[in-house]
Amino acid sequence: MKTLNQTIENGVCTLTLNRPQVFNSFNQAMAFELQAALDFCAAEDQIRAIVITGEGKAFCAGQDLAEATDPNGPALQDIVAKHYNPIILKIRALEKPVIAAVNGVAAGAGANIALACDLVIAKESAAFIQAFSKIGLIPDSGGTFFLPRLVGAQKALALMLTGEKVMAPEAEAMNMIYKAVSEEAFEQTVSNLATQLAKMPTKAFGLTKKAVNASFNQTLEEQLILEEQLQTQAGQTHDFNEGVQAFLEKRSPEFKGH
Repeated sequence: MKTLNQTIENGVCTLTLNRPQVFNSFNQAMAFELQAALDFCAAEDQIRAIVITGEGKAFCAGQDLAEATDPNGPALQDIVAKHYNPIILKIRALEKPVIAAVNGVAAGAGANIALACDLVIAKESAAFIQAFSKIGLIPDSGGTFFLPRLVGAQKALALMLTGEKVMAPEAEAMNMIYKAVSEEAFEQTVSNLATQLAKMPTKAFGLTKKAVNASFNQTLEEQLILEEQLQTQAGQTHDFNEGVQAFLEKRSPEFKGH
């Protein structure tokens, strides 16, 4: 891969966007490489948690506008439909926890890819910007879906219309992200959380994500039925039996992820 670095350690696959010279802005190559990497993570049983982060000072500045305005480049519709939409759908469908480790500015599609992840940890110096209005576009990459659900419709719309920069501590305070941490603690915090999640009941995590995804479009009655179905599946896993046995034996469980 030319635009994405991939490492696997202790059950955690770290995907690092690697176009630091343009603040990790997306071109077609990086979009397709990230899609392929997410498919790989979904298929590999040894991978039980995923971290998406950026190389250098930025997390991701969104779309590479040089490509978007190139007469010989992909059309705007194709950029949304073939680059970003599949990334968002793959993140949400992954039956494993996905952490966005936001090491610097996350703007435009970069911000919304982060918000589509299960957990977002950001450096206190990182910023989130809905930059689309500055160039006459609307938020894509799931931004109009996830941001209102995280911070409320009015706040989300204000951020989208104004393009206001939100620093990580404020983003945490408004429930946009899970946690903002200091520069010094960032890498260790991400590593500790990803390693912890990779040792937990991965199958149950996947079923939990499925339930949360479905909750956006279901009635309470429908959601209760789905919980019943998914709980039945969880109760048939190795990790459920191990968790119960460990509890009874007063020891720490050793989950296998299935």
